Amino acid sequence: MKPARHIPFQKFHGAGNDFIVIQEGMIKPNPDIIAWLCNRHLGIGADGLIILSQSKKYDFRISYYNADGNEGSLCGNGSRVAVACWYMHDRSKKQLNFEAVDGLHQGTIILEHQQQFDIRISMQDVTSYTQTDKYLLVDTGSPHYVTEVDNLSALDVANLGATIRHDKNISKKGVNVNFLQYMNDNQLGLRTFERGVEAETLSCGTGVTAAAISASLKTGREHFVINTKGGELQVNLIRDEHGFKQIFLRGPVQFVFEGNIHLPEKI
Repeated sequence: MKPARHIPFQKFHGAGNDFIVIQEGMIKPNPDIIAWLCNRHLGIGADGLIILSQSKKYDFRISYYNADGNEGSLCGNGSRVAVACWYMHDRSKKQLNFEAVDGLHQGTIILEHQQQFDIRISMQDVTSYTQTDKYLLVDTGSPHYVTEVDNLSALDVANLGATIRHDKNISKKGVNVNFLQYMNDNQLGLRTFERGVEAETLSCGTGVTAAAISASLKTGREHFVINTKGGELQVNLIRDEHGFKQIFLRGPVQFVFEGNIHLPEKI
């Protein structure tokens, strides 16, 4: 089927991390089209684009693309958004199984009120990471660098994040960068510079998960409330001799609007 030029879409955000959601077959997912759709001046505007498709084994499959147009690794907030979107189309059950680039996940609609959702998803086990006295490198579906800071609000995340993100001594392929501040008890503050967006985002689901792992390694706790610019997220996990398992990411999702957009002929 030839992709359409007139594209129906929905817009959601998960704790300020915003996404365009379209159904499979609506576009040919090339970088130019996706980057244009995500452009906040020329297109719809978003941190990324999600394509929902049918799955042979599970409820649905998610494909995620960064705002630069390239296919990305797992997106935690994007996955929570996908659960909300699928549920809005089919309200037959509140527990869903879906496929992402890193395998099978479970999604649960905990609450829904006026197209606002509280959604929890399962994350893959984490069995390896690199920890130094300055930072943690860990893959939570996407690669993350986590470092502790004392004054999160005053931090120049744009410049410092970009420097670390492109440091080949840290990661040859680039890494998402998270700045973590301990607040009290299990409360954390976090700001994230995202690879592929190439800017600070209001929140990052896999980054929040990475921060919780870093905090668990330091404190031994297994439940964290993480405060981001876009809102509050929660991570529960269990640490054992192999690493971390039964990791769950929970937080808000908001339906924003829906519409149709016509692709320019030049793309």
